[in-house]
Amino acid sequence: MAAQSASSVMLKKHIFLIVFMLSQAKSEEEDNLHTLQYTKENFSSEIDKKNHFVMFYAPWCGHCQRLEPTWEQLAELSNEEDNNIKVAKVDCTTDSSLCTEHDVTGYPTLKFFKAGESKGTKFRGTRDLPSLLSFLNDQLGTNLGSEDVVPSPPEAVNGLLELTEDTFDKHVSAGYHFVKFYAPWCGHCQKLAPTWDELANSLRNSKDVSISKVDCTQHRGVCGQFDIKGYPTLLWIEDGKKVDKYSGQRTHEELKAYVSKMLGNGNDQVNIKTDSSDSTTHTVLSLTGDNFEHGIEKGISFVKFFAPWCGHCKRLAPIWEELGKKFFVNEDVNIVKVDCTLDASKELCNEQEVDGFPTLCLYRDGQKVSEYNGARNLDDLYEFVTNYLQLHDEL
Repeated sequence: MAAQSASSVMLKKHIFLIVFMLSQAKSEEEDNLHTLQYTKENFSSEIDKKNHFVMFYAPWCGHCQRLEPTWEQLAELSNEEDNNIKVAKVDCTTDSSLCTEHDVTGYPTLKFFKAGESKGTKFRGTRDLPSLLSFLNDQLGTNLGSEDVVPSPPEAVNGLLELTEDTFDKHVSAGYHFVKFYAPWCGHCQKLAPTWDELANSLRNSKDVSISKVDCTQHRGVCGQFDIKGYPTLLWIEDGKKVDKYSGQRTHEELKAYVSKMLGNGNDQVNIKTDSSDSTTHTVLSLTGDNFEHGIEKGISFVKFFAPWCGHCKRLAPIWEELGKKFFVNEDVNIVKVDCTLDASKELCNEQEVDGFPTLCLYRDGQKVSEYNGARNLDDLYEFVTNYLQLHDEL
């Protein structure tokens, strides 16, 4: 009887597992009702028939997962019989040879294929629906999709969002937001910039508050809406409405304490989660092709161009963080890193003639002045930067 009972339990477990797997498969199919899934068996024959926009992806890739609902929305708008475009995707973990053939070196890679042509045009813009539609319209010479689609803000860089007239209202319409209204020429804004970046970075894992900024020289409508009369102006906004104007000290500690206080006032259960596992998070400035030029435009910037898989880069990483600590209080020096494997940085690394990892370059006021080829120990790296800093002071 005991053996029979154990056999019955095992049978039930197997049945449950089968039902669960079937339900998961059904759920995935329902989530992707409009996107076409291609493999190496049918890819060439399908793109030969019609124009295609294809996402080459890996299921484990976080950027791919975030793009998935937008890609499905694009497919819903595009994959109609009377349209001359199909939106599809290829899983590079199961069809790696196909992805290699199309020069896929990062995920997701988005390519437009004109009907009958095997070479695709790579999409390099922001991965939101309006940008994707605009790219398709440029390629097709049509007006695909709705003009009423509201753009989403670009992906946050180290927790900081850059908002525009198109994205501001939608973004701040719900939740808690701490927003810096600034002008690039403003001296006080320039002094606050690294601290604001640090605040956003330290709260980047918090789901309770968004840290953002608005350039009032570019987006006067937003700044006029909140009657901004001086720069920088720091406003606390809840559900689209101004609640408070910050007037305290502009140090990281004071700003963070203010955020904690405001969240505590609005929600006693809120607990700000910061990334305490990385004690060196704020000593090195992480830049991409999107913000590199602005990030190095003032003072001395010592930049490490690297790839996460590179062994020499991994060995240098803790030393680079220590170097960042040494110059952390010096406003004239930025210790910077750029991940050349990111889509947003590949073109930058090519422009900077990075042909090996790590490549270490020193810039003064945005201009490249030297490439470092010495020993990669802390003392030598520190001396290299100090020599250029002294020369800068003498000038």
